[in-house]
Amino acid sequence: MLKGKKIILGICGSIAAYKAAALTRLLVKAGAEVQVVMTPDAVEFIAPLTLSTLSNKPVLTAYFDKKTGTWNHHVQLGLWADLLLIAPASANTMAKLANGLCDNLLCAIYLSAKCPVYFAPAMDLDMWAHPSTQNNVSKLQDYGNILIQPGTGELASGLVGEGRLAEPEDIITFLERNHSDKSRLQDSPLRGKKALVTAGPTFEAIDPVRFIGNHSSGKMGYAIAEALRQQGATVTLISGPTSLPAPKGIRKIDVISAKDMLEACLNEFESTDIAVMSAAVADYTPKQVADKKIKKSDDYFSIALTKTTDILATLGGIKQAHQLLVGFALETDNELANATGKLEKKNLDFIVLNSMQDKGAGFAGDQNKITIIDRNHQQFTYPLKAKKEVATDICDFIVKALGTKR
Repeated sequence: MLKGKKIILGICGSIAAYKAAALTRLLVKAGAEVQVVMTPDAVEFIAPLTLSTLSNKPVLTAYFDKKTGTWNHHVQLGLWADLLLIAPASANTMAKLANGLCDNLLCAIYLSAKCPVYFAPAMDLDMWAHPSTQNNVSKLQDYGNILIQPGTGELASGLVGEGRLAEPEDIITFLERNHSDKSRLQDSPLRGKKALVTAGPTFEAIDPVRFIGNHSSGKMGYAIAEALRQQGATVTLISGPTSLPAPKGIRKIDVISAKDMLEACLNEFESTDIAVMSAAVADYTPKQVADKKIKKSDDYFSIALTKTTDILATLGGIKQAHQLLVGFALETDNELANATGKLEKKNLDFIVLNSMQDKGAGFAGDQNKITIIDRNHQQFTYPLKAKKEVATDICDFIVKALGTKR
């Protein structure tokens, strides 16, 4: 898919810049014509000569060559490229790009580029998690740039966590999959829309080692997030604890408790066009959390519980006319009546009903059977399907529902 493509590979000042050699080689091997552009700090981490040899082109590091006076025309470079890939993208460079700063050649090319822009962050876990960094990542995505999610593992600092540059092979796979879809995404019905999806369970702490939770695997929510992305939406996934890998091209926010999820949703909802609340949020949480492990003693043990804040109802209360809010209902009895009640009470545009009575559907499985109920109380029942297919059905329904809001 990359054969014959003109690619600008932007390299920033990061220890992960050493991976740029393997990335350049893989891009050339895939048949791409690669022009490497380095920030001034990047040359301190990897020699331009290495990348020039691998790309068969002189590496560009400044607006002009001081020895010859040759001008590296950033506008022409931006027009020449079929795609711009910034890998590794440092926190510093992302902050510049997100705020329109232009103090080096790579930033100037970015501001001039007419092609798709992909950025693959690399930094220490606390830098990656910092609100300012996440805000810059969101800004870049809002501008239409495509995030290649960092990996989790051992970092240069010796710490372990999220922030590793995606492996070169994974970046190539991501580009091949996503860039081939770019022309389709240009005409996608959800292009330019921001979507928020919640998924998975919440864990409510009893003491440092125990919690109240449920059996939600998160598979349905993750599939919905991916379906929305495939339709062109910019997706933020707020996920409770799951074993699922972060979906490619989707910004993921990890939370644990119902309170955590509420705060994350409130931070994101105002700028959201579509919100799909598929997480299985705990209705109750322990009134008090022990600061030490509770020892086994008496034959009977009780815990006082208090209600959690209803996230769906909270968002329904602040929803604007242009926003689409979708809820989920998992019922064991009086399914339709209970789901319809939630639809009205929580100011939803439609609700997706899962029934525990349907054999083959459920939390941990790969299949689901749903009924969608809209604001007019119309019911649309779908047969048992793989969760990825169910997600597509829900996404198609979202597109139709958005049409009625115009």
